[in-house]
Amino acid sequence: MKTDSRSTPPLTLAAASFAALGSEQRLSVLRTLVRAGPDGLSIGALGERTGVTGSTLTHHLKLLAAANLVKQTRAGRSTICAAVAYDDVQALAHFLLTECCADAAAPCEDHDHG
Repeated sequence: MKTDSRSTPPLTLAAASFAALGSEQRLSVLRTLVRAGPDGLSIGALGERTGVTGSTLTHHLKLLAAANLVKQTRAGRSTICAAVAYDDVQALAHFLLTECCADAAAPCEDHDHG
């Protein structure tokens, strides 16, 4: 089996990151922040765009921040949330694909192997 330790997260880190993304609402929140770019969104704007508000949004942001996928900063009286781990998300995808077809009897030529 082939592995690339430079760009592939350890199994425990990958599992924790995937767990943080294991909710439709959290995935929607992260996707919305990725779409917003590096400037991020206020919590109010994020709630409006995702339909997730209040303590539920706070809970999801806490889990995403703990997984280092989102950062929160104060800007006056507002809290700005931004996706920060673009490279980490890309590494998660690579984690899944890096060993694609490694144990297959015949090489898989019909798709990209990461």
